[in-house]
Amino acid sequence: MASKQTQKTQQQQQQPQPQVSKQKASEAEAEKIKEYIANIHYSDRYSDDEYEYRHVILPKPLFKMIPKSYFNPDDPWPEWRGIGITQSLGWEHYEVHAPEPHVLLFRRLKNADALHAAQQVHEMHPQIKAAGAAKNGRKK
Repeated sequence: MASKQTQKTQQQQQQPQPQVSKQKASEAEAEKIKEYIANIHYSDRYSDDEYEYRHVILPKPLFKMIPKSYFNPDDPWPEWRGIGITQSLGWEHYEVHAPEPHVLLFRRLKNADALHAAQQVHEMHPQIKAAGAAKNGRKK
């Protein structure tokens, strides 16, 4: 009878129970992060002669999860997209509001939408021209 208990104990020790609890913890953490991302606040836009501005307020629990070294002003990659902030093209993160570090300041050129649209048309021009020629039965 003691040998059956020993076998049962050995089988329990061999089962990967901690992984299950870690998986549940990471699932719960992922759900919390999704909830924090859903609660990111985007301000209305405001502008001066050159730039359009807006600020983004991160929920404090989300901000506390981000390493302090994450916001490197010399890094050209938009690090803010990696933490769930979504904005149209052209926005640059230029400053963290010092008294409230969970408030991120963004700006872009006032005519950024028009510039981006013109760039897309320019990039599409050869494709449009080729499509028109193909429609008319001609080669490019």
